[in-house]
Amino acid sequence: MDTFKDVLRQLLRDVRSQKLRTFLTVFGIVWGTVAVTLLLAFGTGLKKQLIKKTAGLGDRIVIAWPGLTSMPWEGLGKGRRIRLNEDDIEALRKETPNLKAISSEYQTSMKLNYGTKTIAIDVSGVSPEFCDMRNLIPAEGGRFLNPLDMDRQRRVLFLGNEMAKSVFGTENAVGKTVLLGGSPFLIIGTLEPKEQDSSYSGRDNEKGFIPGTTFRALTGRKWLNNIVFQSQTALLNEQVSDSILKGLAHRRKFSPEDKEALSLWDTNEQFAFFEVFMLAFTGFLGIMGCLTLVVGGIGVSNIMNVVVEERTKEIGVKMALGAKARYVLSGILLETLCVTAIGGLIGFAVSLGICAVFPQFGLTEFVGEPKVSPAVAAITIGILGVIGLIAGWFPAREAASLDPVVAMKL
Repeated sequence: MDTFKDVLRQLLRDVRSQKLRTFLTVFGIVWGTVAVTLLLAFGTGLKKQLIKKTAGLGDRIVIAWPGLTSMPWEGLGKGRRIRLNEDDIEALRKETPNLKAISSEYQTSMKLNYGTKTIAIDVSGVSPEFCDMRNLIPAEGGRFLNPLDMDRQRRVLFLGNEMAKSVFGTENAVGKTVLLGGSPFLIIGTLEPKEQDSSYSGRDNEKGFIPGTTFRALTGRKWLNNIVFQSQTALLNEQVSDSILKGLAHRRKFSPEDKEALSLWDTNEQFAFFEVFMLAFTGFLGIMGCLTLVVGGIGVSNIMNVVVEERTKEIGVKMALGAKARYVLSGILLETLCVTAIGGLIGFAVSLGICAVFPQFGLTEFVGEPKVSPAVAAITIGILGVIGLIAGWFPAREAASLDPVVAMKL
């Protein structure tokens, strides 16, 4: 404890006598800490933003489109159009292991009339499970389609938030009645605004969703456009996709190896890519920040070497009076760690301030919201500790190895 008090006393004396030198030493650590912390914080924010935008399409779902066969099968020629209906969906729902949810999707464009406004809108006929799979979260006061809507073929409509704004402006759309394809529909909900950077049939915020049963009754359509399904866990997507492909191949008489008869898009592959990409990108940012902090550490080491040279006679006197080498060694190390800790704390404060102010500039939509997470803080503290120890070790070892007689003569 006495050593620590001595170190603090000596550090304060150096600050008063060598203000510029102390400032530049601390500034090097501050700059390095800010570099490491901000680069990792912005990397974390960017990763979350990319995943958030990707999740706007759906929660690790798989989308399947029936197409044309590309190879003969059981006496049937290639080039046949594969058509799927609700019987196929029900069969898959009952027979596919590890299937969490599945929905057919029918698509068309209709005219929506409200008052004097007439707008063309893309409409999808779907099942209630479609809501959770596609992250179609209803805004407050509304809801998505439910099983009763399906059973009774209700004429209810769920609107994307941008479409609702185009039709109703600032009015609350829920509870209003519109004409859709010439038939009255009750609006039961609107989409909570979400970020979506990919789609397969247009952005959800511009679309409308009605029960699949109502869609078929209204349009007379029998064949669906595509299937959306979700496995129990993302790791089972490939297994479930294979089961669905084989099941439909058996029912619709095409080869299970025919990739064109049923096209599959596993969105989990995007998440996996982002995980690998962001891991490498964050690692690169961390290395760049560490190199900046290392430069600051070199500056601290050089300054401590100068301090040891200036205190050579003082160290010699202390050792002649009985101070052991480990006392001298620990004193220099503690002083170095104190300088590093002060610079690190200031750097953390600066980084937290920048992270708090950054969202005010309105750029989070593009690069995400930087956040100094516990992991980022732990990594930075660990790097600071290692650099402080290394920066102080060599000057401290040199001071501890001085010959008291020679040191007092210098």
